[in-house]
Amino acid sequence: MSRTRSAQPDPRSTLHGGLPDRYLTPHDVAAVFGVPLETVYQWRKKRTGPPGFRIGKHLRYDPTDVHTYVTQRKDADRDAA
Repeated sequence: MSRTRSAQPDPRSTLHGGLPDRYLTPHDVAAVFGVPLETVYQWRKKRTGPPGFRIGKHLRYDPTDVHTYVTQRKDADRDAA
């Protein structure tokens, strides 16, 4: 009798904080934060959200930068309270 292993996710598929181990699209960032896509573009225009960068004409976000942004926001909110 052989035991079947439970389906384990590939450890390379996620990075710290549950973010994917790949560059994120604006759609991904909107989904992570649960905000409209236009909000992500406004954050970039106003330089208030996580930093993004361009690969040719495509906008991308580094998951590490997004995680750092969340940590900074949490710290700022904790200090303000």
